Amino acid sequence: MSTAQPLIRARGLVKRFGDFTAVDGIDVEVRAGEAFGFLGPNGAGKSSTMRMVGCVSPPTGGELRILGMDPVSDGPAIRARLGVCPQLDNLDPELTVQENLTTYARYFGISRRVARARAAELLDFVQLADRANSKVEPLSGGMKRRLTIARALVNEPEIVLLDEPTTGLDPQARHLVWERLFRLKQQGVTLVLTTHYMDEAEQLCDRLVVMDGGRIVAEGGPRELIEKYSTREVVELRFAADSQEEFAGKLDGIGDRVEVLPDRILLYVGNGDEAVAEVNARALAPASVLVRRSSLEDVFLHLTGRTLVE
Repeated sequence: MSTAQPLIRARGLVKRFGDFTAVDGIDVEVRAGEAFGFLGPNGAGKSSTMRMVGCVSPPTGGELRILGMDPVSDGPAIRARLGVCPQLDNLDPELTVQENLTTYARYFGISRRVARARAAELLDFVQLADRANSKVEPLSGGMKRRLTIARALVNEPEIVLLDEPTTGLDPQARHLVWERLFRLKQQGVTLVLTTHYMDEAEQLCDRLVVMDGGRIVAEGGPRELIEKYSTREVVELRFAADSQEEFAGKLDGIGDRVEVLPDRILLYVGNGDEAVAEVNARALAPASVLVRRSSLEDVFLHLTGRTLVE
């Protein structure tokens, strides 16, 4: 493990809004070159944490160091070395795609010549070079998201903060964004992202924390967390009945754990095919059966007793 100083270090970090505690004493370390994720449902405290890391919201308590500096006293110096992709695109619709990058570059004191060259390079990177002279408004949601990511890279940041980078995008657009972010990771850029999509966290993150109610309930690599808190496979059973609950007791002894959700029952097992054979042997006749590998959704359900997206 690297002994280098972490780029982000939080100890007992707290954020309150009046009587409401959004972030409740969390410890986090992010190392150079890794993709680090905050996974959790809406309201878990992810965005509040990101705003503190982005030096736009001061901590209420605890200690926070970004790039070895204090975000309260060194905010401008830290922000100059960060790239930020906010949850909602805030591009300028009056400007062209290219101008959104070159104008933003001026905030960092980047010369027009360098800004134009960098904009061309970044538009090529996010596959928008052919739209350089288009206005922003007609762009699809996925294109706007990629442009927002390109804008976050204009100042060649050491850390890129991505708040829910693919929320609201269709599957194809999401995968395009993932592919670009994976390329950044390969280039050694440090990524910090929030998401409530477990497949996104599994695809992009080297390490992540699972947040719920402002606290961290688990931390580790995606596969490490799945192996620790879940079984290798999950069998999803749906019964043609008003309540799935009445079938739960009939599944006792199959696998390690049974979870009853409003629309289905989850069996946590080592071998899905063997579990399905046992279900059939008990003549339970589910309307549908799905065998899948365990995911971070299952980790969250195990830790909190509820699904990630409700």
